[in-house]
Amino acid sequence: MKNQVFFTGLMLFSLFFGAGNLIFPPLLGMESGGNFAPAMAGFLITGVLLPFVAVLAVATVNGGLVSIGSRVHKIFGVAFAVVIYLSIGAFYAIPRAANVAYELGFHQFYTGGGQWTLVLFAALFFGASYYICLNPKKLVQRVGQLLTPMLLIALAILFVRAFFLLDNSTGPVTEKYLHNPIVTGFIEGYFTMDAVAALAFGIVVVNALKDSGVKTKREQLKGTMIAGIIAAAGLAAVYISLGWIGAVMPGTAELTNGAEILTAASQLLFGGTGSILFSAIVILACLTTCVGLINASASFFQGLYPKFSYKFYVRVLTVAGFAISSLGLGIILDIAVPILVFIYPVAIVLMILSMLQPVLGNGKTMYRVSVALTVVYAVYDVLASLGLHMDGVAQVIGFVPFFDLGLGWVIPAIIGALAGYAWDKFFIRKPVQVQEQ
Repeated sequence: MKNQVFFTGLMLFSLFFGAGNLIFPPLLGMESGGNFAPAMAGFLITGVLLPFVAVLAVATVNGGLVSIGSRVHKIFGVAFAVVIYLSIGAFYAIPRAANVAYELGFHQFYTGGGQWTLVLFAALFFGASYYICLNPKKLVQRVGQLLTPMLLIALAILFVRAFFLLDNSTGPVTEKYLHNPIVTGFIEGYFTMDAVAALAFGIVVVNALKDSGVKTKREQLKGTMIAGIIAAAGLAAVYISLGWIGAVMPGTAELTNGAEILTAASQLLFGGTGSILFSAIVILACLTTCVGLINASASFFQGLYPKFSYKFYVRVLTVAGFAISSLGLGIILDIAVPILVFIYPVAIVLMILSMLQPVLGNGKTMYRVSVALTVVYAVYDVLASLGLHMDGVAQVIGFVPFFDLGLGWVIPAIIGALAGYAWDKFFIRKPVQVQEQ
């Protein structure tokens, strides 16, 4: 069982570590400069701690994500779960993984071919993903025991070389990280999508442990916690290393994103072969994440509507991901910000309340009031991200702390949870059990 849990932890790390995880930390390091430590601390909260909490939250309850959302309302539970799985599935994260693998991986050493090259690459990429996902019971073996070690070896080669060749002097702090670097890093961690993806990956871990013979709930929770710690430790180490490379990398003044930073670092450290190493890291990272997303989404929809088989949903998600990825990375990324701005606050509130359930109980008012207030601010932030600035609304709801930072939902969510908890505890009458004579 120990070996199975260990490789499940490696699989979970690999599922998390995709395109965004690779390109955001170096950019954070470059832009934060001397404020790298607090900025990275904020990034690790949303990039490592919250995903770990989400995996545990899903493993704790029966029914996974739907059960967590159903504490607000049954319809909300199903609807929110569907939105989560569609956003991390065929409509965004799956095609994004293929496009990033093409743009930052394959395109590094082959620049010709145009649109048809993207289509051909996507066909091969999704063909490999489809084959790996066909048998979910072999997911740990194919990802945790094969693909993840290959990814870790490629990353280790880059990090060790950088440690010995790069100086430990950071660059200047940009305006973005000059004030409140922790908060800025916290928000940047949104874009990894790990806390949202963890709500899906949690059930993948539980199913993997079940398939390996772990039957009792207690053993599943213990195995999930150990696997989560392994994945979290790996992610934290990789994020800090990637961020450090961005912070100490020389000649970054003209670089604009994490992909350019890592490409330049690979070429500086390894010469002409650097592009090949970087391409291998990107393609492996994107492939393992795509496999996890297809598996998790197919398992969810098969459980929600079991009339169709798991393999049917794998085919649908693979074909849909291929079709959308053919549109190009630019169009896909345009829809990312509104989705993340809405989903993340609600997901964070739900997972924290779920983890605190043993202490706070499962009163529905607590969930409903807290989520309702969170949704108000999330909707406003979505509209603002689309360019619809509503000054009148901002005057009404903008008095709360952190509003200007995009975190206006935090205090209302806490107050709503406390008020709902008090209402459930002191004003909701519990049925009196009559003892039989």
